[in-house]
Amino acid sequence: MLVSLLTRHPLATIVIAQLFGTSLWFSVNGVGLALSEAVGLSERGLGLLTIAVQAGFISGTLMIATTGLADRVQASRLFACSAVAGALCNAAFIDMAESLSLAVIARFFTGLCLAGIYPLGMKLVVSWTPSHAGAALGWLVGMLTLGTASPHLLRGLTLALPWQWPLLLASLLALIAAVLILRLGDGPHLPGPAKGGRPWVGLAAFRVNNFRATALGYFGHCWELYAFWALVPYLVSREVARLGWDPSWLPWLAFLVIALGLPGCVGGGWLSRRMGSDRVAVGALAVSGTLCLVYPFLGGSSPLLLLGLLAIWGLCVIADSPQFSALASVTAPRERLGAALAIMNAIGFALTIPAIALTTTLWSSQQLAVLWWLLPGPVLGLLAMRFYSPGRAIATSSA
Repeated sequence: MLVSLLTRHPLATIVIAQLFGTSLWFSVNGVGLALSEAVGLSERGLGLLTIAVQAGFISGTLMIATTGLADRVQASRLFACSAVAGALCNAAFIDMAESLSLAVIARFFTGLCLAGIYPLGMKLVVSWTPSHAGAALGWLVGMLTLGTASPHLLRGLTLALPWQWPLLLASLLALIAAVLILRLGDGPHLPGPAKGGRPWVGLAAFRVNNFRATALGYFGHCWELYAFWALVPYLVSREVARLGWDPSWLPWLAFLVIALGLPGCVGGGWLSRRMGSDRVAVGALAVSGTLCLVYPFLGGSSPLLLLGLLAIWGLCVIADSPQFSALASVTAPRERLGAALAIMNAIGFALTIPAIALTTTLWSSQQLAVLWWLLPGPVLGLLAMRFYSPGRAIATSSA
């Protein structure tokens, strides 16, 4: 009965599993202030832990792409195994938190496991709902956003409890995600598992003009996105302090700013069915890029105004991501879709590391001016999308 229910609503199952699985991503950031008090974790240390997750994710995506796992193993099985392993690594961080080097290792392996959740979630969506990839991926990436924000929510709900509780809850959610996807299985709209292939076969997708333009646009988006999410607690904390509000507002407002990406992604998916994924991606990237430019100039303005701008930024900063993924999914070679998406994710997330390192390291000295380091991403992404040809995308999608 459960399997029948899941197969009748595959998209809902996948996006809920994505939400639960990706709660592991920023689980430590949600308790960053508590960790600073409990084990003396500095801003630099928190930045290192965030970078470790990104490095693990990059390593994992490269591994599944170059070994062919992304296309040789059923996506549902790889997703489920990764979610279970990620839950265990996330829980193991609790015993390693007092040693920064061990904590970095735990977060690296958590990121490694996330590589089997996010890209494989995209492949599962395409396998079940190929005709509405832009709208469907809007839900998927929206749930990734909500999953990223969820540690702040879990912390807000457990403020009276030790810092370990939000991490344990995130691990429990990841285990539930594994069960949901394992019971759902793969969809019927992709070729069966590939039997061979050379390493780096996913790079062949870059020979396709539209895939290349989409990927370059996505890379610019990645430079901005995760660094912005890493800065949200600092940006919100600044305005909470200026307002004289109780610090307990911080996790709730940080959750809200990031979680607004969910309606941004879903709304972008709805618009993509009327305007096209390329126009939605370009529009969202232009808005977030504009905020990169103007926000530091407004640092002396009303704290409520700045919180409002952060809300708009949170809405737009991720809205382009599902549309880039949708465009990539219809322009990449069909038989190597998993490898192409994994390679694109690996390169994109590699770019998040210097962005996060720059912004978290320079925040104490540059404050709001650090946001200008994010601006090259949207600018270069918009330039890349000038080479995208909608007619070619339609032809590729129909092939």
